[in-house]
Order: sequence, then structure tokens, then C-alpha cells
Amino acid sequence: MDHAIVCKELYKRYEDGKKKAVDALNGLNLTIRTGECFGLLGPNGAGKTTTVEILEGLIAPTSGQVEVLGVRWGTGQDQELRERIGITLQETRFQEKLKVWEVLALFRSFYAHGMTVEQAIATVALEEKANSWVRDLSGGQRQRLAVATALVGEPELLFLDEPTTGLDPQARRRLWDVIRDLRERGRTALITTHYMDEAEKLCDRVAVIDHGKVIAEGSPNQLISQLGGEHIIEFSLEKADGISIQLSDFLKLTSVIHAVQEAEGFLLTVGQPHIAIPAVLEFLDQQQARLNSLTTRHVNLEDVFVSLTGRYLRDE
Repeated sequence: MDHAIVCKELYKRYEDGKKKAVDALNGLNLTIRTGECFGLLGPNGAGKTTTVEILEGLIAPTSGQVEVLGVRWGTGQDQELRERIGITLQETRFQEKLKVWEVLALFRSFYAHGMTVEQAIATVALEEKANSWVRDLSGGQRQRLAVATALVGEPELLFLDEPTTGLDPQARRRLWDVIRDLRERGRTALITTHYMDEAEKLCDRVAVIDHGKVIAEGSPNQLISQLGGEHIIEFSLEKADGISIQLSDFLKLTSVIHAVQEAEGFLLTVGQPHIAIPAVLEFLDQQQARLNSLTTRHVNLEDVFVSLTGRYLRDE
């Protein structure tokens, strides 16, 4: 099987008869190859959660085709398909008066094959909490337990919805190793995340969703290269009356490819910073604008996201 997930012309409309209908998905097309780690990125309200819930079989699309591991939901194979996937939701609530090992023993009973409870606990480094009540776990420990429940059945396809939120850096990197190990064993993972570095390090490919459609898809490096520059100049100005600078002014400067204005200042994507920086400084001097700060760095996936959507991933 070449593809773990195939979506064609996926639409989802929410309507209750009282308010205006909301189209969460507008003809979304998506293909995820078997054995890859795929990242799904998008601002709030873009359709990420709706897409994932349809793929997980939690809700049905209004129209369109969905295949998960070669099977369509609702064709009599739902139970078999659920045993082949693992799911970590954005927020998972467990019975407060169960112990960690009891929660995992319960979830392990849902699968014909899988890890032992001890293996699942060790995978997410909860050995010291194995006999603790759920109510006594920290937020990060609860998140690790949620991930363990998704892994205990050794799924062919793993859905991870913001899996590292609330984790400390050590636990976060341990989970990265778990995901890499799954990929090395030919398993497939679909991740939604708010951390751009996470998507860059883990994902073979990513798709950016906005307004219910995929607006960009490819490897992180491919998407970064689409900006046309390798460097970002970030700077802010001291407040002064009578100074009016437009983004179009910067695009006229040598080597400046793209310009974005933020609350804190400006971001310029440039091809050659050693040429662009003097040009920017000369222009600001002509405008009698005084710099407050200026830094340079390499282009990253966050810059691609802002360029495509006009928003940061954490924007509400």
C-alpha cells in the first residue's frame, strides 16, 4: 500500500438552521504516503481539527472521498481499522482514580496485538509514575500518558494532535525519538503542531491548510525555498512622528524579495544580506527613521507560514 491516507475533494459544512452555515472544509485534497511523518499546519479555524476528526472516523464529511489504510469508514470494517490506528487528541481526560498502569491496561485490552503495559510506560518515561493516580500527575505527565495510550496498540498509523504541548524539553525530545522510531519501522504518523521547529525536524512533508483547503504542500526545505531567499532581516524602529514607511518601499531595495510588517517591526526576506542590509540602513536614514533593533537569521518554516497565511501559527 503506497498511501496511508487519501482525501479527494473533501467538504464539511456545519449548519443548525439558526445561524449562517459554516464551511470548515472546501474541497480539501491530501495524500500521505505510507511510512512518512506528515505535518498538518494551519491557523486556528483553518480546518485542521475537522480534517483530522474525519480521518479518525469521529465525524463524517459532507461530501468527498476518504481512505485510511486503504479502507473507507462506514464500509463494515470500522472496528478492524480502529485497531490499526492510534490517536492522541488535543485534550484527553482519564478517570482520576485510576493508576497509570491501569489506564494502559484498559487501553491495551482494546487491541488484539501490541505492546505490554510496561513497554508503553517505558516508551514515554513514566516508570516512576506507574503506580500513581491519574489525579496526581502533572499536565505534562498526563500528556505523556495520553501518547502512551495511542502507542500501546502499536498502530500502523498514528494521529498526534499537538502531542508535545505541556511537555518539558527532555520529554519532548524523547517523544521525537518515539516518532522517529515509528517511521524507521515503516509506520505512518500525522502530526498537528504549533511548534515550527518540531515540524521541520520530524516531518518528511507538511501541508499548510487555510480556509478549508491545502494552500501549500511539500518537504520543509521545499516550502522554505519557495520564499526565494535564504535570510531574514528583522528590525524595529523607534517611535517618531511624521515617519510613514510602506512595505512596498522595502520591496524596491536591492535583494529584498518579500516584506511583512508586525506589531514589533518588519521582516524582510532577502537573497543577499550583505547587500540588503546597507540598502535598508541607507533607506531608513533617508527617512530619518532610527533603528531600535536589527537581527538576521536563516529562513525557517514559520516564515513560510506567515508568508502564506499572513498570520502566525499561534494567532487566535
